[in-house]
Amino acid sequence: MNIKQDGITPNAGRLLWAGFMAILAAGVGFGIRGGILANWGADFGFTGQQLGDINGAGFTGFCFGIIIGGVICDKIGYGKLVIAAFAFHVLSAFVTFGATSGMAPDAAYKFLYWGTFIFAVANGTLEAVANPLVATLFPKNRTHYLNILHASWPAGLVIGGLVGWTLGEQMHLSWKVQLGLFLIPTAIYGLMFFGQHMPKSEASEKGLSLGEMFKDVGILGALVVCFLLALFFSNALGLPQMVAYLISGVLLLAVAVLTRFSFGAWLLFILFVTHAMVGAVELGTDGWIQNITGNILSPGEGKLLFVYTSLFMFVLRFCADFIEKRLGLSPVAILLVCAMFACVGLNLVSRIDTFIGAMAALSVYAVGKTFFWPTMLAVASDRFPRTGAVAISIMGGIGMMSAGLIGSPGLGYAKDRFASEELIQADATAYANNKAKTTSKFLIFEEVNGIDGKRLGEAKALAPDKRSAEDKTIVAADMRGDRRTLVADSFIPATMAVIYLLLLLYFKAIGGYKAVHLDGTSAAKAGH
Repeated sequence: MNIKQDGITPNAGRLLWAGFMAILAAGVGFGIRGGILANWGADFGFTGQQLGDINGAGFTGFCFGIIIGGVICDKIGYGKLVIAAFAFHVLSAFVTFGATSGMAPDAAYKFLYWGTFIFAVANGTLEAVANPLVATLFPKNRTHYLNILHASWPAGLVIGGLVGWTLGEQMHLSWKVQLGLFLIPTAIYGLMFFGQHMPKSEASEKGLSLGEMFKDVGILGALVVCFLLALFFSNALGLPQMVAYLISGVLLLAVAVLTRFSFGAWLLFILFVTHAMVGAVELGTDGWIQNITGNILSPGEGKLLFVYTSLFMFVLRFCADFIEKRLGLSPVAILLVCAMFACVGLNLVSRIDTFIGAMAALSVYAVGKTFFWPTMLAVASDRFPRTGAVAISIMGGIGMMSAGLIGSPGLGYAKDRFASEELIQADATAYANNKAKTTSKFLIFEEVNGIDGKRLGEAKALAPDKRSAEDKTIVAADMRGDRRTLVADSFIPATMAVIYLLLLLYFKAIGGYKAVHLDGTSAAKAGH
């Protein structure tokens, strides 16, 4: 890796590491929050569905930050977006910390939900800067440098997981103390970006209008975004479905008019749909994985396994250049292999019984999910340069919104459904006495009553030999429900593998995968 040689500006290295630190702050906050979900459930009596919704806000807010930021960043400049992101990060801490012990569950839920949402807006705004910036700085090797940029995400998860294990499991400090530590990398990225000159994207350098940048996205691409926005308006904001879809329809019409009714590129549409699956299976699962493995083994071991998996990903993301150039795998081939590993890995994790076995299973899963996100961004940037920051920002927004509206709530619903089914089968009376008062629902699936979160937390808090027969039945049913949830989750990467295989065959038919550049731009000159 030679940053000075590969970058098109003298400060390419500093900007790369500033972006790295920005995404690190997001990863730290995400990792800590995943470890304190159980605290929130026990403190406020939330159901799995409610915890999934709060966790999901950490993704849906991201969508607004990255899409709006991606649309305007070439017009207002990256520096102003960094300032906005910094302000949102600080504000999110104040809102989240408004949830206090003894507060009514409904009030606490609102503080935690909207605090997490604002945190996600900040993260999305930062990625609206970092992704196109790194893609522009390193046009000859985008897959490699975007993977390095996003190595900061698992690095943040490692730090966040260690904070949870050390301050939470060992020192038993407040969840507020733990979560507040994400403000340290926040201050650092603010200083690293301060006063730096940033280059323009290929599309901005060519002087393309916003309408021209949106043409490859078109009606097809906007359809994916508007569907997810309709889910957000309906599920998160509580608007009637008809109103939610009407607003999304108006937005779709606006894109159609902006692009002069361009249908968009079918390949970009497929990438958008597939990235929605990436968000669901990678980030949606990440939000629950330490909770699930902690249920199957122990909370402390769940946190350590999360740290191990994230560290594994961090190291692997520095190997993208070796895999692409030395092993001769195109970005699409890398994605195909990853999807197969992720599918197998999730099934293996569903069967774990020991810490060592869990490490082996999670290693397979980690190999699978490592390259998904940055490599998908690289493919979109390589193939659709005239979209500037728009396409990869929309893609990131789709992934995060899918994680928030489909992945995280879907897994929360699956946990509630499968655990309740297992408890009913084991002891119908125990289920009747301990089912949650709040129902869980997801998309078109039937409503269910999961196990009461506070009652489950009380049963888990007892030493195994101190649990009553009912306690043991509840904990065992919850564990079996977690295993079934992971198996159901594995169908997503299985579907992705089929899509990537078809894309691989398509590129082979047209002469192979290669990056496309706009004539006369710095990227085109660097590519020669």
